[in-house]
Amino acid sequence: MKRLTIAAVVLAMIATPTLAQGRRGGGGGDDKKTETKPKVDEKAYKAALDRIPEPKEKYDPWGVTKPAADPAKKPK
Repeated sequence: MKRLTIAAVVLAMIATPTLAQGRRGGGGGDDKKTETKPKVDEKAYKAALDRIPEPKEKYDPWGVTKPAADPAKKPK
């Protein structure tokens, strides 16, 4: 009898998440959702890119980790 009870409890624990994900007749989500994505305007995109100012000097992301190169010093 004890084995039967344990088996029933384990089966109920396994089946519960499955039933929660199943589709029932009422109130579920709409499958016919029509999401309207805004169209990308190529001219506006290129105009926005043109408005970004060009940097005066190149950015070096590793600049703080490596020492500055000194051309006056020559290795021995």
